Amino acid sequence: ERAKMLVRPGDPVYCGMIVGENSRPGDMDVNVCKEKKLTNMRTTSSDENIKLEPPRELTLELAIEFIAEDELIEVVPGAIRLRKRHLDPIVRRKKAKTKVSI
Repeated sequence: ERAKMLVRPGDPVYCGMIVGENSRPGDMDVNVCKEKKLTNMRTTSSDENIKLEPPRELTLELAIEFIAEDELIEVVPGAIRLRKRHLDPIVRRKKAKTKVSI
């Protein structure tokens, strides 16, 4: 609902990698590796099945159209990936603040 995904479930991901297109303006830091906590406690609410839309097939042309000023395209054998120029989210925020103040 919030984003159009660019990676499939089970694809290797890393910090700073762009995994989807936010439906709202701006970037959103997410942890796509976060799993549901497993407990032996029963809840009154039932689990909801989530339907995932198939991810967009990323071509080089689409990646060039998609990237912003602070993003890069990684082209490796078998994959085209998008990532942030600065992988650490704290460094990204600092760079964005210094850019705004200049």
